[in-house]
Amino acid sequence: MKISTAFLFDRATNQMSTVQNRLAKSQAQMAQGKQVIAPSDAPDQASSIARMKGILEKQQSYLDAISSARNRYQTEETALSNVTDALTRLREITIQAASDTLGPVDRQALALEMAGLRDQIMSLANTQDENGLYIFAGSRVKTPAFGVIESGEFAYQGDQSTMQILVGDQRMVQLNRSGADAFTRVVRLDVEGNPYGVGFFQAIEDMVQAVKNSDRTGMDRSIGELDNLQIGVSMALAQVGTDMNVLDSQQVVLEETNLRLKSTLSNVEDLDYAEAITQMNKEMLALEAAQSSFAKISQLNLFNYIN
Repeated sequence: MKISTAFLFDRATNQMSTVQNRLAKSQAQMAQGKQVIAPSDAPDQASSIARMKGILEKQQSYLDAISSARNRYQTEETALSNVTDALTRLREITIQAASDTLGPVDRQALALEMAGLRDQIMSLANTQDENGLYIFAGSRVKTPAFGVIESGEFAYQGDQSTMQILVGDQRMVQLNRSGADAFTRVVRLDVEGNPYGVGFFQAIEDMVQAVKNSDRTGMDRSIGELDNLQIGVSMALAQVGTDMNVLDSQQVVLEETNLRLKSTLSNVEDLDYAEAITQMNKEMLALEAAQSSFAKISQLNLFNYIN
């Protein structure tokens, strides 16, 4: 190998460049607080970091889905609880109206209150979420769940569709419940003894008319039907509570998983500042030594070495 002045200069320059690059990398790590600045610095480590971040993002999407479902359940719970209170009041009024101490005028006054409660329950059954969608309408979320059809009867206008959302790996929950499940029908018998179904609000409307017209048979029937209507709403309310418990349990699992993943990611990605400062100081000393050596070498040539 030939040794020349140019060779000495090139070697010293390369050495300083290498030390400067190491120092620049350490300073960049210190500035960002990360061990890996670019994937090329440590491909395996960068791959692990990217994989764990992807898992964390997926876990966060599950937590967002749980938050959305919980808001939906809370809206349903509020609506159904208020319906339960209104049905309880309807039952009290109907029992009062069936008393022999009341006359037709008294019953008509009670019927007015019952009609108001019917409309209140109808409004609750047509509750909308924060996006203006009807929560009890199944998949027909832009149509009121209950209303009056062309025949003049009260009817359910939604469908039986339910939506499922992922709240974990291979874990799904039902996001909605149809109005037909929450506001159940009652069963009556025709003159021949054959059973037929009557819608939730039509049964309440028949109850109002029975009280208004002092129909003793209708009032007695309505008292029994009210129990069935309330059972249906109570079952739906219980299901909401069960679903919320499932969400709470799943959220705890996800949060614990996230904590472990973040801890592991921190070990792989975050910088140990004490170690990094020590390493940077070493590199600064190495750079100063290289610069000092280069300053001395730059003042010499091969004749100095020969002599």
